[in-house]
Amino acid sequence: MMKSKIRDEKIDYLFRGILTLDSMEDCYNFFEDLCTVSELKEMSRRMLAAKMLKENYIYSEIAAQTGLSTATISRVNRCLKYGSDGYLSVLERIEKRRNS
Repeated sequence: MMKSKIRDEKIDYLFRGILTLDSMEDCYNFFEDLCTVSELKEMSRRMLAAKMLKENYIYSEIAAQTGLSTATISRVNRCLKYGSDGYLSVLERIEKRRNS
């Protein structure tokens, strides 16, 4: 496993906190305190773009539905193809839980 460029003790502490969340309500409460509304919306748009890219939507459709720039969509696409598989792992887990 390659060492992440962002890995440090402060981020480890944040992620340990996130891993304690047990419900959707816990997530809403924590992330509403942690992030601004615009930060949360931006993250949700990127997540939706990743889902749509995985489903072979074209950039113009993704931009229209998410409001993201094509540059941001391209970045999400690069992460899907060459990143740490973070998006792919989460998308697969969501799909698996939805089908259970």
